[in-house]
Amino acid sequence: MAADRQARARADELARMLRAHNRAYYQDDDPAVSDAEYDRLFRELQALEAEHPDLVGTDSPTQRVGAPPSEKFDAVDHATPMLSLANCFDDDELAEFDRRAREGVNAEALTYCAEPKFDGTALNLRYEAGVLQLAATRGDGVTGEDITANARTIRNLPLRLAGDAPPEFVEVRGEVVLARSRFEALNARLSEDGQKPFVNPRNAAAGSLRQLDSRVTATRPLAFMAYGIGRIDGARLPGSLYAQIDRLAAWGFTVSEHVERVEGLDGCKAYYAAMAERRAGLDIEIDGCVFKVDAADVRAELGFVARAPRWAIARKFPAEEATTRLNAVEFQVGRTGALTPVAKLEPVFVGGVTVSNASLHNMDEIARKDVRVGDTVVVRRAGDVIPEIPRVLVDRRPADAQPITLPEACPVCGSGIERVEGEAIARCSGGLVCAAQRREALKHFASRRALDIDGLGERQIEQFVAEGLLASPADIFRLSEHREDLVAREGYGEKSVANLLASIEASKQTTLERFIFALGIREVGETMARDLARHFGSLKALQDEATAYRQRLARAAHSEPDNRAARDRIMTAEGLQAVPGVGARVAGCIADFFAEPRNREVIDALIAAGVTWETIAVDDAPRPLAGRTFVLTGSMAELSREAASERIEALGGRVTSSVSKKTDYVVVGDAPGSKRDKARKLGVTLLDEAAFTALLEAPTGPPADTEDTQS
Repeated sequence: MAADRQARARADELARMLRAHNRAYYQDDDPAVSDAEYDRLFRELQALEAEHPDLVGTDSPTQRVGAPPSEKFDAVDHATPMLSLANCFDDDELAEFDRRAREGVNAEALTYCAEPKFDGTALNLRYEAGVLQLAATRGDGVTGEDITANARTIRNLPLRLAGDAPPEFVEVRGEVVLARSRFEALNARLSEDGQKPFVNPRNAAAGSLRQLDSRVTATRPLAFMAYGIGRIDGARLPGSLYAQIDRLAAWGFTVSEHVERVEGLDGCKAYYAAMAERRAGLDIEIDGCVFKVDAADVRAELGFVARAPRWAIARKFPAEEATTRLNAVEFQVGRTGALTPVAKLEPVFVGGVTVSNASLHNMDEIARKDVRVGDTVVVRRAGDVIPEIPRVLVDRRPADAQPITLPEACPVCGSGIERVEGEAIARCSGGLVCAAQRREALKHFASRRALDIDGLGERQIEQFVAEGLLASPADIFRLSEHREDLVAREGYGEKSVANLLASIEASKQTTLERFIFALGIREVGETMARDLARHFGSLKALQDEATAYRQRLARAAHSEPDNRAARDRIMTAEGLQAVPGVGARVAGCIADFFAEPRNREVIDALIAAGVTWETIAVDDAPRPLAGRTFVLTGSMAELSREAASERIEALGGRVTSSVSKKTDYVVVGDAPGSKRDKARKLGVTLLDEAAFTALLEAPTGPPADTEDTQS
């Protein structure tokens, strides 16, 4: 018996602690313990309840995992009806509501409790002696469905009211919602499992709450937002609705942080305008604002009409969804070359504005939603977010609806379109000539680590592009032809122009690795440009191999059309993929860049303008650190970071900036950062400065006294 009493005492203590932690996490947004500590307490309570089943109470924090499927939901009556609210859709209707309420009680002005109107599904909770006994849907307002087993799975819904003196009986009303961020993750998971995704968070919340199998509901990230109290016995409530919200929070419920007490019609209008502005940034969807007379005596005097109170109204936001016809699709090119399909729509009023364009994101999304030109589509606009098409009304598809296809050439510059296997985004390959990418390409070309043109910064490039002086990198070396115009500009002068032109002239003498990096080939950074330069020795050799790579890729695809592994073996045997760090993705980007004639024309123009570099003698000597990746952190006494990098690269190794499972060594100097901790976590070998120096002098393996975290 003593053991049983001890177990019960511990179970009660654990339940109390977990309830407090739940409240701190879900309501106060201030967790008091780590997730690991919470899980430890939770598992301890589970183990105790498994050993002593009589300890399992309906309010135990462990009772949120769901129960076996129910054949149907039982009908239950609400202790007090869940009334509907009258709606209004503009300021005039809101003013009319305020006038009727004031005249009804002969008041010059009224104080209102203003709340956001959550876009979810209503739920009525019944607590007896502070413990949840029943959860029911709104139903017809008088009778709802018993979904208690499902409601228990909602993580932020209290199974026992907080506080020492709960009411004998109380009904708590609120909305079950699904946050936007969690909605997207849920739909992604459903799609991966081959299930139909939900249309919007409201439908997801309603569908999840009415699952016959509450174990399914338990997997859905639902939340309960409390906003009202129905019948209450054994306790007195404050007359102010605003104060009642505080009472709900004290009982452990999550309530909106945006509830306010406002004065008169002007206060209601200001609150509505503020919530309309905040709406797009909220993680929980709202579809309007609710205004309720705050004082209990005024509410009692106003009373009810039919099935709605005279003292409350919902001011709805403009509809966020509408249907219209998709007339055409155009492809826009972004600053990085990414092509975005844009739907051209029959104009429709949605979200408070007339919408004629909507994003289709990428070709994968078009295929997933099966969007076609001519379709009737649903257009969605949340706040100021770019309109999008969440779904197609396939049952209204005309016989002549046309599939959407990716263009063969860039709509801006006519360059070829590249789409790396496994990527959703298609891109224009004309990075050096495409007007949509021009500014970014020029900024990169002139940057310090590329051709390092001092005096040609972002502001100057923006200005010169806007005025037509720069259209491609080769135009930089023709700026001297506009010397007089440059000197006459505001902010310029003889000296500054002379310095700029001198810097441009000096940049003509560069290195092959800097030139390759300056070209802005996608996926080719400084380290990759250096490795390509050292491997091929000349730009012509690199270009020739890029051409040969595309030819081999075509042959491999022809000989092994359905065997990707076989194609990969063919492609990695030589050429581009023989360079350390160059895989199929990077090789494809390099090959596509040099296959574009316009890019080759710009390179020829740069060479004609006098840009030159020395051909590198290809070093066939053995490189003992080839294939090994290093990360440097902290400062060393004898070597600067640049010098250490050069020593590593001279021996064939690679230096990267971030630690991953592919990192071989992390070199740790004084005052190292978090990279050392991450290396330990991943089991990467750590080298201090002495061990690193020894490795450079005899690079056959780590010295015996290194800190090898894998051992």
